[in-house]
Amino acid sequence: MKTLTALFATAALALSANVALAKDVQPDEVVKLVQSKQIQSLDELKQKALAKHPGATVKDSELENEYGRYIYKVELRDAQNVEWDVDMDAKTGEILKDAQDH
Repeated sequence: MKTLTALFATAALALSANVALAKDVQPDEVVKLVQSKQIQSLDELKQKALAKHPGATVKDSELENEYGRYIYKVELRDAQNVEWDVDMDAKTGEILKDAQDH
């Protein structure tokens, strides 16, 4: 029984460690990243997301550092009131995810 408890405790620690690796980037850090050309401007990235869904509006957006890679996440609502999640590599602008939000 002790072995099982230890395994669960280890698994819980591993899960919480993974969550800590994806963190929101603060606004002052975003400015530095754009100025140093480590990421594209958030306006440029937002326009790329909107280009995927013409007529959509941005509901929310955030920049996250996931395992050392900057991911820009945009939530859109299109003209038909359908919500979309668009994730992009903030450095290259590559669309990583473009999926309907459920």
